[in-house]
Amino acid sequence: MVPIEKLDQITRRFEFLEAKLADGAGGDFAQVGREYAELKPVVDQIAAYMHLLDDIAEAEAMLADPEMRALAEEELPALKARLPEAEQALRVALLPRDAADARPAIVEIRPGTGGEEAALFAGDLLRMYQRYAEARGWKFTILEESQTELGGIKEVVANVQGEGVFARLKYESGVHRVQRVPETESGGRIHTSAATVAVLPEAEEVDIDIPATDIRIDTMRASGAGGQHVNTTDSAVRITHIPTGIVVTSSEKSQHQNRAIAMAVLRARLYDMERQKAADDRAAARKSQVGSGDRSERIRTYNFPQGRMTDHRINLTLYKLDQVMQGDLDEVIDALIADDQATMLAEMEA
Repeated sequence: MVPIEKLDQITRRFEFLEAKLADGAGGDFAQVGREYAELKPVVDQIAAYMHLLDDIAEAEAMLADPEMRALAEEELPALKARLPEAEQALRVALLPRDAADARPAIVEIRPGTGGEEAALFAGDLLRMYQRYAEARGWKFTILEESQTELGGIKEVVANVQGEGVFARLKYESGVHRVQRVPETESGGRIHTSAATVAVLPEAEEVDIDIPATDIRIDTMRASGAGGQHVNTTDSAVRITHIPTGIVVTSSEKSQHQNRAIAMAVLRARLYDMERQKAADDRAAARKSQVGSGDRSERIRTYNFPQGRMTDHRINLTLYKLDQVMQGDLDEVIDALIADDQATMLAEMEA
């Protein structure tokens, strides 16, 4: 188990941050606040663990008192039975945190194989994430959206703000496969199609430096969903990152807003590239990366005829597809987080 000295050190650091926030003096107040928020659940878990140890020590001391011995013998087994669970919860709380977990996220959804049916499924995924965000009290803002004539999605880019957004949504990155009878199918045959989801942590300017010489900015005639003409000004913006060839467009707002949106998406993609490179470097030692966000990995299948959703990374099957498509994603995301934590614990203890 973790040495008590380390637990004391974490608690003292938390108390120091708490005092700084209380008097509002010195340093980066926002940074202090972020570190305080990250440490609070850890310190709460430490306090619960230490309180349990104190209760066990007190009960063991009572064994020497003839008058209290019977009570101690009754309490001790129950107290000690709680110890493994408390130790496990503490281990999980002490796991290294993904630095991006507390960030907002950029969510990109694009149809894959399957033509119009894939585009319709991409739209279903968009609505699923909108409902999930609403259920968790997150703010879901569409930055860029392009639709097909039948109401499917050619591409959509959204920003999601709220507590723990990237920590939960990062597990959604990858290829989502659907098996169903398409609306466009008259013969009643089941088709398989797919859509790709990319979840990127929102990056700030301090995270990614983009020299002006590295980008080319073009303005274009803006068009809305389905190709309708929006206005007569060249308000749409396309930014090309010359070193990587990444191209980002925004045509939803004014030219000034479109430029800001496109730069935010470009920063997120470049930041994600850096994270992916670091993850690839670690992958030599870590074979299974549930939260790696591999865009080419088929992560999940939605089978409508059987009403089931299967997450292939953890072999989890849920027969509640209707609820899942309505945004009920907590059960599968919680299972993915638990599996990821178990893998990290196994690596640390190996």
